[in-house]
Amino acid sequence: MILCALLSAGAPVLAGAATPANASGIALQRLFRAEWQREMNEHPLEASADGFHQYDGRWANVSLASLAHEHREDLEALARLAAIDRSELDPEDRISYDLFEYRYRMRVRGYDLKTYLMPMNELEGIQTLRTLTETLRFENATDYRHFIERLETFGPYMEETIALLKEGVKAGMTEPQGVMERVPHQIAAYLVSDPTASPFYAPFRKMPSIIPAVEQARMRAEAMTAITRVVTPAFRRLQRYFDHDYLPQCRRTIAAEALPEGKAYYTYEVRKYTTTDLSPSQIHRIGLERVAAIHAQMHRVFDRIGFKGGYRQFVHYLRTNPRFFYKNPAHLLEAYRAAAMRVNPLLVKYFPVWILPRVPYGVRAIPASLAPDTYPAYSDPPAGDGSVAGYISVNLYKPQSRPKYDIQVLVCHEGRPGHQLQIPIAMALKGLPEFRRFDYYSAYGEGWALYTESLCDQMGLYDNPYSRFGYLDWQMWRAVRLVVDTGIHSEGWSRAQAVSYFRSNTALSLQNINTEVDRYIAWPGQALSYMIGQRDILELRTKAEQALGPRFDIKDFHAAILEHGAMPLSILNEVMYRWIRDRKAGMPETHRAM
Repeated sequence: MILCALLSAGAPVLAGAATPANASGIALQRLFRAEWQREMNEHPLEASADGFHQYDGRWANVSLASLAHEHREDLEALARLAAIDRSELDPEDRISYDLFEYRYRMRVRGYDLKTYLMPMNELEGIQTLRTLTETLRFENATDYRHFIERLETFGPYMEETIALLKEGVKAGMTEPQGVMERVPHQIAAYLVSDPTASPFYAPFRKMPSIIPAVEQARMRAEAMTAITRVVTPAFRRLQRYFDHDYLPQCRRTIAAEALPEGKAYYTYEVRKYTTTDLSPSQIHRIGLERVAAIHAQMHRVFDRIGFKGGYRQFVHYLRTNPRFFYKNPAHLLEAYRAAAMRVNPLLVKYFPVWILPRVPYGVRAIPASLAPDTYPAYSDPPAGDGSVAGYISVNLYKPQSRPKYDIQVLVCHEGRPGHQLQIPIAMALKGLPEFRRFDYYSAYGEGWALYTESLCDQMGLYDNPYSRFGYLDWQMWRAVRLVVDTGIHSEGWSRAQAVSYFRSNTALSLQNINTEVDRYIAWPGQALSYMIGQRDILELRTKAEQALGPRFDIKDFHAAILEHGAMPLSILNEVMYRWIRDRKAGMPETHRAM
């Protein structure tokens, strides 16, 4: 269901797309176009989701030989980039040059560390494809034919994935056994005797009326045949291999540093997700400092409520009092939708109208087979061509573990002004290379979404002490992540230590704490991106406010952060320092076309 109304746009003064002025600029744009086509060819699911449909009907080739070939082409692309004289480029092309170099160097480093040998964990992998049909376009007969092609050719994709798992076992590159024990029930969702019960059949239950009934019937029959003969047997092969061979050989350790080249691997993951040179020990200290600071803010909330007791007693009260929870999952879903509606009228006070997304978004439930092992909520971006709306997917599993006071802050993060604002804005940018419109850097994206949680505080959306505590508890959650992720992967912490630290410092339910800790074990470094990114954006805002004084405009600041697309924090800082200098010098605002 589409929840939010479309936001109209004004008519800003826009900076048009620049035409390359010299041979270096022309060579750079030619490189970008060639590499984008290659990336779409190599990653056809992403191409379809982003609105590039020339590769519909295909799966990625993830064989060892294909991955090695892609690696060689990455190296060749970097060599071509190095041959271009950066000093001859205009300022926006220099940003593109730096982003391209950063992106490809990280790809090369990831290949060298054999990260591709762990293609599955509890959160990602071939067994989580049940949500695929929600991200693809199903508007006409061609879309359905392409999807049937995918079903009919699914077998090789599965065999290549199993081959990577086998190679990972040989190389000692396996996920921790404890978290991989969550995967078998995810695979079981595809082991159906009735093909119409398969997650892949969902688009065929209700097909567009523009497709004639006879053709609809034929396509449904072809889909059922492909699911019965190809897809379900492929998942049975995965189940047999996973249960009998892979899971028993998964490692008993939980730290990323226990892997071959473990210290280098975790350093890479920290760099990838924070886009900084901060060491794990530095991040651990930052986390401890933030935990202490947020505790002090929480105590002011206790005083306002008049609660008699300490932090642990208050958290116990919140966890055990039924007034803070919905019994009915449907009521929980409606509460999320109502919270999203509260935000929309306030956006124009903090963002220029011209930058607000045109694409709508809605709120829906996370599929039941994934819900026990995944987040409280997550954001599903819209298609790049606008053919599929964006969504916040919310977790309705065990509603008694989903407190009411968390709802508004979650919506601000996953919806607007968080992910469902930043990502559609980036997709709509004109005059930029395609890779910049669709790229995603976790420290930027998650940092922005966490920053907007505090922005919603300024909007007055946490309008009672409990929702304000919920906001602070989510800030605390991200600070605890800094401590726990580095604790697990670099400081020698056990899983029990991580759970205990979470229980002592957040109001999360034990269900959420266990899921979160397992997430950090399975996905090293990702949890660090939130607060490191927010910290950087808040520091940039403080510097801008101090430098510009009364000339500081929050709308222009937000536009400057968003109108170049996602980028590593180091490059974001360069862009924003230049923006501050230009504003201080009185240079007029120009904005990128949307």
